[in-house]
Parts: sequence; structure tokens; C-alpha cells
Amino acid sequence: MSILSPAINRPMQGADGGLLALLSILWGGSFFFVGVAVRELPPFSIVTARVGLAALALVIALRLMGQALPREPRILAAFLGMGLLNNVLPFSLIVWGQGHIDSGLASILNATTPLFTVLVAHALTSDEKVTAGKLLGVALGFCGVTAMIGGAALRELGQGGLGVGLLAPLACLGAALSYAFAGLYGRRFRGLGVSPMATATGQLCASTLVLTPVMLVVDRPWTLPMPSAATLAALAGLALVSTAAAYVVYFRLLASAGATNLLLVTFLLPVSAVTLGVLVLGESLEGKHLAGMALIGLGLAAIDGRAWRALAGGVPGRKEL
Repeated sequence: MSILSPAINRPMQGADGGLLALLSILWGGSFFFVGVAVRELPPFSIVTARVGLAALALVIALRLMGQALPREPRILAAFLGMGLLNNVLPFSLIVWGQGHIDSGLASILNATTPLFTVLVAHALTSDEKVTAGKLLGVALGFCGVTAMIGGAALRELGQGGLGVGLLAPLACLGAALSYAFAGLYGRRFRGLGVSPMATATGQLCASTLVLTPVMLVVDRPWTLPMPSAATLAALAGLALVSTAAAYVVYFRLLASAGATNLLLVTFLLPVSAVTLGVLVLGESLEGKHLAGMALIGLGLAAIDGRAWRALAGGVPGRKEL
């Protein structure tokens, strides 16, 4: 997920590490909740319930904070654009993908968001160009993606086929690409003078307005069987825990530790998602998935750069990438 990307970075304080771990659990839990709900409900019903309930929760929170949503047309248009890039497209793609692949694998593929962000920022900005270290990170990350998708699916693509075994991982990668564009798009809210909490609430409200008619036309929810208690609980957890509460923690950590430190959550998110999937949903990961996760982790470390700088600082004559 991505809302704003302010160019700030501060030393991590004692409580920040705990908040970072909590955020990884909240966001990692979203893959678990989707893994439960997708067994009974179609994608648009799940996504609409997620953004609708989360929007309601954040509207109440915003009122309690004494804030109100802006009503200027240009800001409302920005909420719509952010909602499409940050919620409607990625949430729908991930939920559809998780109908065909395990939640753990979906979370690992979602961890490629910073890799896409590097490429999108290089193409569309003048102040965030690719460096040698970032380029190495992108290369390592996409080697990991290739390893996870597997040779059979890639051979199928080479033969002109697009089976579910390839389309589902590509849907999760498409969601990561959408998050990358959202991170770049979200920078405009600082110039518009919109608070981070109002941005989160506004884009969730806009997403709800877009998704509700789509869900009614495509899923026809009145024709679906009544969801089980487990599915209803998963929807509530997805909306209130992994979306609304996660945004609150996100913005608290953003203010105290900065955007660069927040990238560290990308390392932790697949760990919590994979653990929940294995322990609760009975999922399993193949060796190629673990190898892919390791390569993506190395790629993210190269993009973040701090591990390399620490190593370079301790070895005489070694230069940073």
C-alpha cells in the first residue's frame, strides 16, 4: 500500500520498531483475510466491503479528530485518482489473483512494489533517478519474480498461452505496479494542503463510490449465498484491521520515522503473510518461492542502500553504489 511519500527520514526511535512490526502484521494479515473470504465471495464484493467499511471507520475517526474532508473540486478529483491507483485496481487484482494462488505467494509478489517505484519514479520525475544500487536491486528483484513464476508458466507464455498459472501472479505484479504509481501520484496532496489522514479517508470514500456500482452489476450480491461467520469476520478484519487501523499506524510511523524507514515494512510483510497462510490456511511454499523471496529481499536491500553503506563504511577503499 502507498499513500504519501514525503522525502523525510529520521532515526528510528525505540517505539518505531514495534510500530513497524505491527504494521507488517496488519498489512500481512490482509492476504490472510482475503484468503479466507475469497473461498465464498467474488472479488468485487470483497474489495467493496473492504474499502466501504474502512472509509466509514476513518470518517468517524476524522470527525473525532476535529477534521473534515475538503470539498474543493480539484481535491475531490485527486481523491478519485488516488482511489483508483491505490485501492480499486490493486485490491481487485490481488483478490482475483488470490483466488488462484496462495496468500503467501501473493504477498511476496506484492513486495515488488519498491522495485516498480524505482522505475516509475525514474521515468516520471526529475529528482528520483535510478542509481547503480537501485538498478542492481531492481535486477535482483525481478530475477526473484522469474524464479517464483517458474519455467513452466514462462514456457506457456512463449508458446502464446496465458493460463491462470501465469495470469494470477501477473495480476499481483500489476497491483504492485499500481501501488508504485499511487506513491508517485500521492505526492501532490502535500501541495494541495491535505492532511495525510484526510487523504486516506478521501481516497477510500472515492474508491467506495467507484466500486459499489461495479460490484452490484458484476457480482449481483443479492443472488449470492449468505457468507459464513468466518467470511464475515474476515471481511471485518480486512476492513477495520488491515485497512483502517493500518493507515493509522502508517501515518503515526511516517511522522516519527520517515518514508525511508517505512520501506523496511516491505521486508517484513511477506513474513507475516506467509506465516499466517501456513499456520492457519494450511498453505505451503515451494523452494522456488523461498528462493524468489530471498532475491527480492536482496533487491530491496540494494534499493534501500543502508546495509551497503554500513558495509562500505567499514571496509577501507570501498565505495557506495
